[in-house]
Amino acid sequence: MTTADFNIPAAKVATAEPTKLRLGSLTALVIGSMVGSGVFSLPQNMAAGAGPLAILIGWAITAVGMLALVFVYQSLATRKPDLDAGPYAYAKAGFGPFIGFNSAWGYWISAWVGNVSYAVIVFSALSYFFPAFGDGNTWQAVLGASILLWLIHVLILAGIRQAAVVNLIVTVAKIAPIVLFVGVVAVAFKLQVWSLDFTGLGNASLGSITAQVKSTMLVTLWVFIGIEGASVFSGRAEHRKDIATATVLGFFTCLALYALVSLLSLGILSQPELATLKNPSMAGVLEAVVGPWGAILINIALVVSVVGAFLSWTLLAAEIPHVAAKDGTMPKFFGHESERGVPSTSLLITNLLVQAFLVITLFAQSTYQALFYIASAAILVPYIFSGAYAAKLALTGESYKPGEGRAGPLFAGLLATVYGLWLVYAAGPAYLFMCAILYAPGIIFFIWARRENKQRVFHTAEAALAGTLIAVAILAVYEMWTGAVSPL
Repeated sequence: MTTADFNIPAAKVATAEPTKLRLGSLTALVIGSMVGSGVFSLPQNMAAGAGPLAILIGWAITAVGMLALVFVYQSLATRKPDLDAGPYAYAKAGFGPFIGFNSAWGYWISAWVGNVSYAVIVFSALSYFFPAFGDGNTWQAVLGASILLWLIHVLILAGIRQAAVVNLIVTVAKIAPIVLFVGVVAVAFKLQVWSLDFTGLGNASLGSITAQVKSTMLVTLWVFIGIEGASVFSGRAEHRKDIATATVLGFFTCLALYALVSLLSLGILSQPELATLKNPSMAGVLEAVVGPWGAILINIALVVSVVGAFLSWTLLAAEIPHVAAKDGTMPKFFGHESERGVPSTSLLITNLLVQAFLVITLFAQSTYQALFYIASAAILVPYIFSGAYAAKLALTGESYKPGEGRAGPLFAGLLATVYGLWLVYAAGPAYLFMCAILYAPGIIFFIWARRENKQRVFHTAEAALAGTLIAVAILAVYEMWTGAVSPL
């Protein structure tokens, strides 16, 4: 996940560069928007709970599910061009204000928890050079991440934006080492290592094939979060039809890179060896092939990539409640801007939450993987309801011309919805309980926003849903307090 993971108003992006973009440039932008820190840790993250066969199946499921989501967002962007406030707008239009609010709230949670995971992985990478940073969750790492967070906060308040030169450096730092990694590891690939315990059933701790596949789902989702952000570049396209083409090309390019990184690594080190690697695990794999310089390269590439993206990601995380406040979904105070046009109140609240979770990682010893699992689970609500809204439009015929085919969009919408529900099941109780605890306080802000706008707070079904959410959150707190479920 990087700078295009969340929807900035199109005008802000379009005005930054008046030159119209052709298909090749648009495709590069789509790829850059999806490739973030996740790919650097894929070998360990995937092998931690699965063998080669389950990883193959996991990528196949992800390819089908995420492609359906690609088609959903492309279809909705065409059929509902007035809904430009982010994926939560689709949930709100299709299923009412409370579902819409929770989609915005979940999107925001995913954003700032994702920022926490960025801070952890940066200092985990730096620990290769400075061992005191450990896995990114020691007191030294938390202190360093906190300093970085508030330096970025000050820069954003001063009106700093990511310059084109910085963006170019970040993009090259992300893509070039990945391509190099794939090339080097492909040459060194050993089939006998890859086929060793191909099913993973020889390792009792991994469980069944189904259990292994489930373990890969939130990992694969994490590296594709932001795929909906490609439409943000539509105002810069020389031909608007190129947006859909660029999104599909970018998706398959990233899918190929991601799958190759995780699968080829299994031909260098066995599943148990990969599972114990320190993140970013690409560093450990490349070091096993070429020596220490491989680990140095990957760690430096990750630090440059994530620190470069941290600036814009912090602003983007603040942008979500800010935009939602403008259309009445969130309380009005989130919409306050500084003299320089920065969403200052939203930025402060967002960064205070990031800071709080950084402290939690110190006491709970939470890892990068635990944090991105929470971020991935939190974003499922807007994804599920986006798919459901596309299916609803196809069923009712709204926004369709008489006689226009609806079978394709209906299938894509249903498939995206089922994929999202499967991910909820795959997430498991620990992360769903944590999301419930994070979602439940949002009810207060929903009531606040509705009363500000002098609107009825709940309809009957919404009140029942809110009560259920609170009950699940209370149960989650109890389960974590008693130790029945691990908090992170």
